[in-house]
Amino acid sequence: MKLLVNKYELIDQLIKQEDTTGSFTITVDDSGKKEFFIKDEKSNDVVVKGTYHLSNLLQEAALLASDSGEIFLEHVTEEPVKRISRVIKDYYWDKLTRSFNNEALLDVLEDEKMQGDYLRLYVPESDTEALAFYKQKTIGHERVKVETISDHISSEYISTLNKKPGILALAYSKEKGKSIPFVVPGGRFNEMYGWDSYFIGLGLIIDDKFDLARAMIDNLEYQIIHYGKILNANRSYYLSRSQPPFFTSFIRAFYETYSDKLQVNWLQQKLTTAISEYFNVWMTQDVRLTNTQLNRYFGEGIGVPNETEPEHFDAIFEIYAKKHNMSLTEFKTKYKQKEIVDEALDMYFIHDRSMRESGHDTTNRLDDCSAHLNTVDLNSLLYKYETDIAYLITTYFNNTFSYNDTTFNSNDWLQRANKRKQLITDFMWNEKEATFYDYNFVKKEQQPCASVTNLYPLWANLCTQEQAESLIEKQLPNLICKGGVASTSKLEVMPEDTVERQWDFPYGWAPHQMLIWQGLKNYGFEEKAQELIYRWLWLIVKTVVNYNGLIPEKFDVNSCTHEVDVEYGNVGTNFKYVTEGGFGWTNASYKLGIKLLKNRYVDDLNKLQDPDLVFSKNT
Repeated sequence: MKLLVNKYELIDQLIKQEDTTGSFTITVDDSGKKEFFIKDEKSNDVVVKGTYHLSNLLQEAALLASDSGEIFLEHVTEEPVKRISRVIKDYYWDKLTRSFNNEALLDVLEDEKMQGDYLRLYVPESDTEALAFYKQKTIGHERVKVETISDHISSEYISTLNKKPGILALAYSKEKGKSIPFVVPGGRFNEMYGWDSYFIGLGLIIDDKFDLARAMIDNLEYQIIHYGKILNANRSYYLSRSQPPFFTSFIRAFYETYSDKLQVNWLQQKLTTAISEYFNVWMTQDVRLTNTQLNRYFGEGIGVPNETEPEHFDAIFEIYAKKHNMSLTEFKTKYKQKEIVDEALDMYFIHDRSMRESGHDTTNRLDDCSAHLNTVDLNSLLYKYETDIAYLITTYFNNTFSYNDTTFNSNDWLQRANKRKQLITDFMWNEKEATFYDYNFVKKEQQPCASVTNLYPLWANLCTQEQAESLIEKQLPNLICKGGVASTSKLEVMPEDTVERQWDFPYGWAPHQMLIWQGLKNYGFEEKAQELIYRWLWLIVKTVVNYNGLIPEKFDVNSCTHEVDVEYGNVGTNFKYVTEGGFGWTNASYKLGIKLLKNRYVDDLNKLQDPDLVFSKNT
């Protein structure tokens, strides 16, 4: 059945009648009539009832491409599990897609996090074809400047860009005569992010978005070739740091899904680039490779991270201002102008930048110590690189692969992986507590913290079956909440000066859920995986049903809400009428979760059955 509507009249009527909180949405917090009469295509009265169906009607109206059009009633009354999957595939990925082409150029140049005198687009000086293309495309845009960026990037060079921030160009297709698109997380994150891109890519593959997933890989490769690493994100102030490495996982997942569409030389090129990243980014001694022969995150910039808000570090600056007998304002000014040198404060910012490279910005686990830690998560990811490379060489290249002047076979990479595995066990495995912990190579001791990152070895297939069983029995229960897995466990006694941070308890994030699901499946814990998949999906579906389709970047998985009072807020929660594409990796977690969830749980999910009740039936 179709509803013939005038888009803006319908939106106006719905908002006036149902939106009593002034949010331009229809949610459970509104106290409207919760009942709306509308005519179908045959002029028959149709009654739409309840928050969920009314908000669907509002969203469908907002999604209409023209001032008047047809709304399918089946989309208004659609069961939530099916609806969420459909709108992510049909609308949200497109909404989150950006490019540097004419119609989208200004949108992607704008940066909510930092304003400059011009909208700058930086293009690698060696990419002359792209430079000519972008200069041509920006003719007539007076506020836009296209500038070259050096192929030799140092911390000192990056600091020269601090007062003229801009976005960094990504891959350009000469054959198509346009830039290659990319998917952003959403909200104020209006650029391409490193580890977000892998998880987003999994969602794109599930939705059979072949061209877009391939474009994401091409753009990551472009960053490695031209900027030296997969960047935190493609803004000039992120040039000094990378993000958690997932490139081999991405190319492997993509190639194995679409091997019928791809030539093996595609994989050869991408694998060559991945090996280059492995050696040049992660395995450079005394940068990200430490004297333990394990790895750390290391943000290479100088001083205050340029993208942070002016007051972000005031609590830290207050301490050092008192130390130097200065006011806060005077000390901040002199420190930023390098009139004062304080080695301890310099080290604090190295740790802070390194924490941001980890993707976990911010967490008390890494605060003021990140650059001194061989972390479980990073070394698990690099073990996965080594085993991925070994697998790809064996499976697709007849066990021989040339890189520069070296010929590798799979055993070369398995030896690297086995060495790392032994070192991880030696330095990070805590037999008494039956878990892995980050290792502080300066203090020469483990740093105990019950974190979901301690379980990354499950995803990487790194631990023994015995270790896996111990982790799942002793560490995982401390992290499970009603709405999924929290980033860290709850501390029974919180130190007085502890700051609540978004990558700690009680907050849960999509990438952690996805990694844990697969980790459990790797070691045969299928039913526990089903439970955790259901808990996370239930929280997403409950939020969508009750809050006008809202899909945020993170949740409070303990209180089971998107409403959080923590640093940076919650991206994806502020919109009018219909969400601006949800949030990239949360969308992807939904797609993966639905793919993995057994059919017997779908009806419970549509009915929003409490996960504690659903899984008490199975115990």
